[in-house]
Amino acid sequence: MIAALFPGQGSQVVGMAQDFYNNSPAARDVLERAESALPGLLEIMWQGPKEKLVLTQNQQPALVATSAAAFAAYLESGGQTPVFAAGHSLGEYSAHVASGALAIEDAITLVNKRGKYMQEAVAEGVGAMAAILKSDNKTIEEVCANINGIVEIANYNSNAQTVISGEKLAVDEAVNALKEKGARAIPLKVSAPFHCSLMQSAADKLSKDLKQIKFKEADLKVISNLRAKPIDTADEIVMLLTKQVTASVRWLETIKYLEQQGVNEFIEFGSGKVLSGLVKRILKSAKAQSITDMTSLAEVMQ
Repeated sequence: MIAALFPGQGSQVVGMAQDFYNNSPAARDVLERAESALPGLLEIMWQGPKEKLVLTQNQQPALVATSAAAFAAYLESGGQTPVFAAGHSLGEYSAHVASGALAIEDAITLVNKRGKYMQEAVAEGVGAMAAILKSDNKTIEEVCANINGIVEIANYNSNAQTVISGEKLAVDEAVNALKEKGARAIPLKVSAPFHCSLMQSAADKLSKDLKQIKFKEADLKVISNLRAKPIDTADEIVMLLTKQVTASVRWLETIKYLEQQGVNEFIEFGSGKVLSGLVKRILKSAKAQSITDMTSLAEVMQ
């Protein structure tokens, strides 16, 4: 049984999806539809500069477009249709596109606005994020709860990696406290403190846009970041994507849930190999591959 995985921010690279555009008619159609929704997107994806691509409002639609193109190329090549789809943070929008619940044009418009709202929610320098290694989640939760200020768990990525997010001073204090307990911390280069309560204004704005979209019933079972379980009906999607902005990404639970359902093959669609790498850390015996271009697609199809 196959699960399709879709990456979030940080997986972008200049030139992303160009190989799909040049060699897959199905992917080209997806990318041209994405371009129609956000004119200039393909130029940013293919020519950069990198500084422009990494801007949140550009990076998010670029990643969704690339993931959707990779998935279209895979199906066009005769790839087996996955039973489940799961996306990390932003990637949940890509999962909804793959499932048929969300049109690519609507997804591109939404995540462009989502990126702007998230960037506007917190002034530059006020927030921070850090990856915590060599510590268990219970310890991290307890430390964050005892900090005077906003610091919360943004991503439960794997047994060995958890990301915290919040006010810079509070994040720094939590990092120091965790280091004293033997943890290792890596500051993340991000433009805003994602997946914490500081993003509430972004969630409120995005909710209004989400309510304008007509979501369809999905062909694939999409796993919600908020619940780490499948979304039951299209009516739930607006609420789940709204709450997702401020809530933790429960990726570790998501992968374990998929294993319990009998998934034995994971394919990451889009730019980068972050999620397939996390799967291999969470499930030592899992088969996890990534499709980033036509060459890797051919390898998966062998």
